[in-house]
Amino acid sequence: MQSPTPFARIGTRGSPLALKQAELVRSRLSAAHGVDEADIDIEVFSTGGDRSQKENTTLSDIGGKGVFTREIDDALLSGRIDIGVHSSKDVATAMPAGMQLAAFLEREDVRDAFISVTVKGIDNLPQGARFGTSSIRRAAQALRLRPDLQIVPFRGNVHTRLQKLLDGVADATLLAMAGLNRLGEGHRATAVLEPHQFMPAPAQGAIGLAVRADDSRLADLVAKLDHGPTHAAIAAERAMLAVLDGSCRTPVGALTRWEGDRLYLEGEILSLDGQSSFQAQDSGTDPEAIGAAVGQALLDQAGTDWLARWAAT
Repeated sequence: MQSPTPFARIGTRGSPLALKQAELVRSRLSAAHGVDEADIDIEVFSTGGDRSQKENTTLSDIGGKGVFTREIDDALLSGRIDIGVHSSKDVATAMPAGMQLAAFLEREDVRDAFISVTVKGIDNLPQGARFGTSSIRRAAQALRLRPDLQIVPFRGNVHTRLQKLLDGVADATLLAMAGLNRLGEGHRATAVLEPHQFMPAPAQGAIGLAVRADDSRLADLVAKLDHGPTHAAIAAERAMLAVLDGSCRTPVGALTRWEGDRLYLEGEILSLDGQSSFQAQDSGTDPEAIGAAVGQALLDQAGTDWLARWAAT
């Protein structure tokens, strides 16, 4: 039975993965603050991104990353919930006024997994095979290696996409290892991709906790769950994305690593067909400065004309 005055109210999407992530946050909050899990409510929201799944369109076609968070953001700002739990890669670069990403759980595996029921790897796909994805980054990276592939729109939660493969909608797809692992489905990966060749999306694999910017109580509550190295890495990747004005219109990849107290960031932008790409890297101790430097280096290489030509509209 839920408490009439919950210790905290969590907002989440309703997919199996989103619910797993919200339950993980509830468990961590319970342990960190010595409260019963029953005193932490979870409220499920249907977002615009969820409702558009059957349309099989790309995120850029339906409004970018914010379509997976908008309803949760509105509930947070109105005071209906206290904490928004998000897959960080789905959070828009420019957050709504009055909100902050205050904490991040320790990052899961950042890599993408190749999944097929017929072949062992992307190199083994037959000529002209159907490659299922609605991520322009994954499509561009696959086409860079295999320009012959036919990109097939492929949306839905993890289990839906796995079923689509079994139904023959596509010959192969890519999914985030983080999501597979959290669902106990890591064994579904036919192959785990080398992250320098298939650079992950910025903030992939990290669960982010959004709270109201002026709510010090909630900021203090989630601070106990914050993993410092992950927080810094995501700050760098999002700072890079901010310089590139990344939403879901241009294929962008990011990869961070720590060496001692020094953070290294590699970034990449690609054309939609994967045949043009630019890479840059930087390191240091100020995450946002590193991200901004890498983003600017990519812009300097590509030029605004190149970005305008390849931005998905």
